[in-house]
Amino acid sequence: MDIFRIFVPPLIKDKNMNGWRRWLLGISACLLSLCAWAARVDTLQVRSLAMNKRVEVVVICPDAAERKACPVVYLLHGHGGDAHTWLGTTKPELPEIADEKGLFFVCPDGEASWYWDSPLNADVRYETFVSDELVQYIDSCYRTIADRKGRAITGFSMGGHGALWNAIRHSDVFSAVGSTSGGVDIRPFPKNWNMSDQLGEKERYPENWENYTVINLVPQMLNGQLAIIIDCGYGDFFFDVNTRFHEALQKQGVDHDFIVRPGEHNHRYWHNSIDYQILFFQKHFREQGL
Repeated sequence: MDIFRIFVPPLIKDKNMNGWRRWLLGISACLLSLCAWAARVDTLQVRSLAMNKRVEVVVICPDAAERKACPVVYLLHGHGGDAHTWLGTTKPELPEIADEKGLFFVCPDGEASWYWDSPLNADVRYETFVSDELVQYIDSCYRTIADRKGRAITGFSMGGHGALWNAIRHSDVFSAVGSTSGGVDIRPFPKNWNMSDQLGEKERYPENWENYTVINLVPQMLNGQLAIIIDCGYGDFFFDVNTRFHEALQKQGVDHDFIVRPGEHNHRYWHNSIDYQILFFQKHFREQGL
């Protein structure tokens, strides 16, 4: 990591300057220390062969990665967001958390894709990008733990659905998954959030709406396949579908953490909820021996 050089001009040599000199040197040392221990934030354009385009990705690199390989948490934004939403709006403290916990955070732009490989649009392949191309790129360019046991994925709203969709279908890539205020059952919302752009109108393509919703993946899940944490606020319009998702996991015998607390579908809630999820992932990584 680059360390900023601080220039201290020569001081006049007289008996009154020793204290001033020590003060300047002390300030310089403090600033150097702060720079040396600040997580680096990279903004990348990652090539997707599947979509034949570049996708913007923000990577927050912990200082610890200069000394050892570190786990990675992939953070997916919601509808209307982009690669900068997590760091710029939802959780500006991510660099400090990255250094404190020794974690990478990777935030890709998912546009309004719901992180699917669209059954209708050949140029929308965000499942392939997130679970294959991006993971390979990050592991090749950064000092990560390049193994499923060192990868978790989560997101809010559309990103919560996307995290679960990708993790359940690619549990060979991710070992832990979260969702905060996730759209875990899309079927009650056929006119919302550009989903029909990728799936088609529900009336015309009902099979897509059944096959591309997270809750319908539960019957194929095995207990212990993933470490799972989901949460939702009481005042959230996704509260009912999250409760049904929790009940479906219980019926399937899949262990998971399900947290409900006061809150609505907004960044204020996600700013708080991600702290609990990061602690969950950190504990999971420790249990993996990392």
